[in-house]
Amino acid sequence: MKRMKRHILLMVALAYAMLGVAQRLTVSAPSKVAAGENFRIAYTINTQDVADFKAGNIPSAIEVIAGPYTSSQSSYQMTNGHTSSSSSITYTYTLYATKNGTYTISPAKAVVHGKTITSPALKINVVGTAKPTASGAPKMHDYSNDEDAVRAAGSKISGNDLFIKVSASKRRVREQEPVLLSYKVYSLVELTQLNGKMPDLNGFHTQEVKLPTQKSFHLERLNGKNYKCVTWSQYVMYPQMSGELKIPSIKFDGIVVQRNRSVDPFEAIFNGGSGYVELKKEIEAPGLTLQVDPLPTRPENFSGGVGNFTISAQLNKKEAKTGEPLNLRIVVSGSGNLKLLKAPIVNFPKSFDKYDVKVTDKTHLTTNGIEGNMIYDFLAVPQQIGKYDIPPTEFVFYDTKKQQYRTIRTQRFSLKIEKGTGTSSEMSKFEEEQNKDIRPIMQGPAVMMKAKRMFFTSALWFILLFVIVAVTVAIFVVLRQRQEIYSDSRRLRGSKANKVATRRLKLAGKLMEECRQNEFYDEVLHALWGYVSDKLGISAEQLTRQNIAETLNRRMVNAETVDSFIAAIDECEYERYAPGDSQGNMSKTYDMAVKAIMDIEATMKSNKKASALVLLALAMSTLPLATNAATKTSADQEYKRGNYPQAIADYKSLLKKTPSAEVYYNLGNAYFRSDSIPQAILAYERAALINPGNSYIRFNLQFARGKTIDKVAEPDEMFFISWFRSAANLATVDGWATMVLFSAALLGCCILLYFFSSRILVRKVGFGCAIAFAILFVLSNIFALYQKDALISKEGAIIMAPAANLKKTPIRSGADEAVLHEGTRVDIADRSIKGWLGVKLADGREGWIEENTVEEI
Repeated sequence: MKRMKRHILLMVALAYAMLGVAQRLTVSAPSKVAAGENFRIAYTINTQDVADFKAGNIPSAIEVIAGPYTSSQSSYQMTNGHTSSSSSITYTYTLYATKNGTYTISPAKAVVHGKTITSPALKINVVGTAKPTASGAPKMHDYSNDEDAVRAAGSKISGNDLFIKVSASKRRVREQEPVLLSYKVYSLVELTQLNGKMPDLNGFHTQEVKLPTQKSFHLERLNGKNYKCVTWSQYVMYPQMSGELKIPSIKFDGIVVQRNRSVDPFEAIFNGGSGYVELKKEIEAPGLTLQVDPLPTRPENFSGGVGNFTISAQLNKKEAKTGEPLNLRIVVSGSGNLKLLKAPIVNFPKSFDKYDVKVTDKTHLTTNGIEGNMIYDFLAVPQQIGKYDIPPTEFVFYDTKKQQYRTIRTQRFSLKIEKGTGTSSEMSKFEEEQNKDIRPIMQGPAVMMKAKRMFFTSALWFILLFVIVAVTVAIFVVLRQRQEIYSDSRRLRGSKANKVATRRLKLAGKLMEECRQNEFYDEVLHALWGYVSDKLGISAEQLTRQNIAETLNRRMVNAETVDSFIAAIDECEYERYAPGDSQGNMSKTYDMAVKAIMDIEATMKSNKKASALVLLALAMSTLPLATNAATKTSADQEYKRGNYPQAIADYKSLLKKTPSAEVYYNLGNAYFRSDSIPQAILAYERAALINPGNSYIRFNLQFARGKTIDKVAEPDEMFFISWFRSAANLATVDGWATMVLFSAALLGCCILLYFFSSRILVRKVGFGCAIAFAILFVLSNIFALYQKDALISKEGAIIMAPAANLKKTPIRSGADEAVLHEGTRVDIADRSIKGWLGVKLADGREGWIEENTVEEI
C-alpha cells in the first residue's frame, strides 16, 4: 500500500514538473552553406503535445528537397529522490541552396496547449559553390566545419572560442555617481551552464540588476566570426571613495557540451548511454579600473545625494487643534543614490512635539541606477494654540549633469492651531488609522456588465416601462368600466346574471331530488330566461328566441352555442309534459340548462381574456433571461493562497471579456498585496465607476489613496452638492434604472387606490404615497442619468510614473506647477495637444502633463 502511494505521488510530481516547463520552439541550421549544397533545418519543441506546426516561409532561392521528418524523444531521471523529465519533438527539413546571397526564413509557428509559440527568424548565408560528387548528386553540407555546431569530444576550447567581455558605462566618475557594469558572454561552442558572482568590494555599494533567468542568445559578428552572445549579468556600482578603484577579475564556472562520436547511437538509446559529454570550463572575466574623482568641498547641510533630484512636500491639515497629530510628507524623487540619502531636516515650531521620521522606499533598480521616490513622513503634535509657520525644507545635492551642488526647497506652510480636548484620543485614533487594512475580496460569481449596453435607457428598459404604464392604464380603464356598470342597473344585472342563474339552478336541483316536477321545470325556465334577460339586457316584452339569437351573435358567441341555449329552453318546455321516466327527464333537462349557461359564459369570457393573455405574453417575453455569469473561483483561490501574480493574471483575463465591479475590486486587492499601489487605485477607481455605492470599494479606494505620496486636499463644496453626490452614489446606474421601474409600478398602484377605493382613508393614503413615489421616480431618473454620464465620460486618470512634472505650458522646458507622484488622480480637461493632457487636480490646480505618464480610468 505504501509503495502504491509512493508511486502515485511520484506520478503527480512528474505531471507537475512536466506542466511547469515553459514551451519553446527552437531552430537549428548552419549559418553558412555553399550554392549547390544540401543542408538540414530542424525545429525542436520541448514537449510532445503539439496540436499544429507550420514552418516559416522559405525563399525561392532555397528549395525544399524533403520533409518534414518527425522524431521525438522523452526521458525520466530520479536523483536523490527528485524526479525530472523532459520530452521534445523535432521537425526536420532537407533544403537545397540554388544561388549565393543572404536569405531569411521567417519564424515557424506551433500550437501547444492551445497557445501559439514561434521560433526566431533564421538567416542563411549562401557563399561559394559546392563541388559535385562523383555520382553528380548534390553534396550534403559538412556540419563539422560549422562555428556554431556542437564540437567533437576532446576538441580544444581556446580563449577565442569562449570568453567574457566586461564593460562599464563610465570609466571616470564622481563619488556616489552610479556606474553600470556589464558581463557579456561570447561563445562558438555549446555553452549550457555558467556560474559566477561578484565578490564583496571595498569602496563600492553594489546592486545586481535582475536579468531574465532564461538566457536568450543572439548572433554578433566579431573578428570575422559569428559569436553567440548574451549579457549574463549587470551591476550598478556606487563608488564610496575617490581614487583608482579596481574591480577584480571574476572566475566563472561553465559547462560545454561536446559530441561523443565513438558511441553507437543505438547503444545510447537502448543501453542508457549518451551521444554527448559535458566538459567543465573555467572562464575568467577581466578586471577593470575606475577613476573616481572626489566631490568638491561639501556644504554643511549636504544630504549625501548625487544625481538628479526634485523635492515636494504636503501637509495633511492647514487647521488643527492642540493634541491633534499633523503629518508633513516630504518626497525626494529622481535618479541617483536615493537609498543613501540623509533624511531632510524639518524645523517645526518649538511648541510642537516631534516624533521619529518614517522613511518609505519607493525606488527600483534600472540600468541607469536607482530611480523612484524616497518618502519621509514627519509626525508632530501641536501643544499650544496660535498661528505658526513651518519654513521651507532645504535639500542639497550634487547635480551630476551640471557638475555642481544645488539647493532645492519645499514651500512654506502656515498653520492655525485651536484649542483641543486635552486628551490623547486623537493620537490613538491616528495610530488606529495607521494599523487598518483593506477589506477582503468579494467571493462568489461576479456580475458582469458592459458600459455601452447598460440596462438604463436600453430597449428592454423602455419596454418594461411601457408595459408598466400600459398595464396601469388598462387596469384604470377596466375599473372605470366597472364603476359605470355598477352605476347602471341594467348592466349590473348583466354582470350578475351568472350568479342569479346559478342560485336558481341550485334550487332546481333540490326540487329534482324531491321529485317536485312542476316546480322544477318552472325554476329551470326562470333560470334560463332570467339569465339571458339579465346577461343581454333584453326586457321581458322583447324576450323571444329570435332576439336572443341575434343579440348573442352580436356578442361574438358562436352559432353552435346559441343553438345549444335555444335547444335547452325547448327541451325544458317539451320534457315538462313528456311521458315516461319523470326523474330521467328532469336530469336530462337540468344537464342541458347547466351546459347552455356555461357555454355562453365561457365564450363571452374568452373574448375578454384574449387581449389580457396577449398583453401578459408580451410582458413575459420581455423578462430578462438569466445568464450564467463567468465565475472567478480559481482567481479567488490563487489570491487566498498568496499567489498574487497569478490572481492578477486571472482577474485581468476575466476583465477582457466584460467589466465587473467585483473583479476590478479583487484585482485592486491583488495589486495592493503586491505593493503596486497605482495599479490598485486604478482598479478600485474602475470598480467604483461601475458600483459607486459599494462600501467595500469606497473604503479600499480611500485606504489605497492614503498610501500614495501626494495628499491632494479636495476643496469644500456646498452641502446640497455633497448630499446629491452621496445620494446618487447609493446605487449603480442600473440600480437606479430598476428603482425607476419599481417606483413607476408603485405610483400606478397608488393612483388606482386613490381613484377607485371606496374608503376615504385608503384614498388619502394612496394620494400621499402617489406623490412620494412620483418624487422617487423623478429622482431615480436624475441619479441614473448622473451615473450614466460618469460611466461614459471617464475623464479621470491615474499617474503611473514614479514622478511626473505638472507643467504650466505643454512643453518639457516649461515651468513646473507641481511634481506629482504615482497613484495621484487627475481629471482630464484638454486633449487638443498631441502627447500632452490638460489636467486638473481635486484642489483646483491645473496644468499639463505628458500623456505617457498616466492611465485613464
